[in-house]
Amino acid sequence: MQAVISAALPVFGLIFLGYLCARRAWLGDAALDALNRFVVYLALPAVLFQSMAQITWAELVNPGFLGAFGGGMAATFALSFLLDRTVRGRLTDASIEGMGAAYPNAGFMGLPLCLVAFGPASVPAVVVAMLLTATVLFAISIGIIETDLQATPNWRRTAGFVARALIRNPLVVSPFAGMAFAAFGIALPAPALHFTTLLGGAASPCALVAIGMFLAQSAGAAKEPRMARAVGRLVGLKLIFQPAITAFLAFRVFDLPTIWAHSALLLSALPIGTGPFMLAQLYGREAAVASRAILISTVLSVVTVSLLIGWFSVR
Repeated sequence: MQAVISAALPVFGLIFLGYLCARRAWLGDAALDALNRFVVYLALPAVLFQSMAQITWAELVNPGFLGAFGGGMAATFALSFLLDRTVRGRLTDASIEGMGAAYPNAGFMGLPLCLVAFGPASVPAVVVAMLLTATVLFAISIGIIETDLQATPNWRRTAGFVARALIRNPLVVSPFAGMAFAAFGIALPAPALHFTTLLGGAASPCALVAIGMFLAQSAGAAKEPRMARAVGRLVGLKLIFQPAITAFLAFRVFDLPTIWAHSALLLSALPIGTGPFMLAQLYGREAAVASRAILISTVLSVVTVSLLIGWFSVR
């Protein structure tokens, strides 16, 4: 219980604070967009850059973690994709649904939780998880959608579009920039280290408050009966199926150090991130299902993630 109070309660408390701020209109209508931009373009990239600049390649590369976390994500995406494909038949919708079931909120929620639960040693695992979701999963989903929307599939055009989208993403660029410093053995100057520490310190609280504000807006989404089955499927796959597959791979298949195995499981058990919602809006598809699934999975994760952290403390 002490582990749950110490690790989970502050994280979910900040999410609730953001929810309250939005419901009470304490920060104004533009606050959510401003907070999101601050976290995505400044604070979180500072954390990722500094973390990657201070670790070695051996600390970052862990094939077992890639197999456990990546395997759980791939299995979840594939199952959700196939289930939606049989219902609606459109590749675009199936791709967004697949991403929704497999996309953990690793950056906004995973980093604060792992830092509190496991300490700074878990940051490499979070970075790898973020790169897998923000690059590999995003690229696959966009590639499928672009192919589906083109009368005559043009792989060169699709690859170029995906590459440009990833290059413009600061959450992808910043860790690779940090890796370059580490690869060349360049130590961060003291002023740069202090700068990124100050800026990165705002990432976790601002990200969690932004999640709460987003949930407050999502709570007003339409509740049509036809949405219930799709939302339930996404939430079940995200909070039950993906952690179960990841746990099997992390503890039974791959020989992972404890902190990597626990990080893989915790990151896979996180609620759905905002990526699927953004993708649905980008391509003009129905975003209400993604919005509702994010809301419900985040609310339920208060229980599931707390139980998981409590389980970690007794192992």
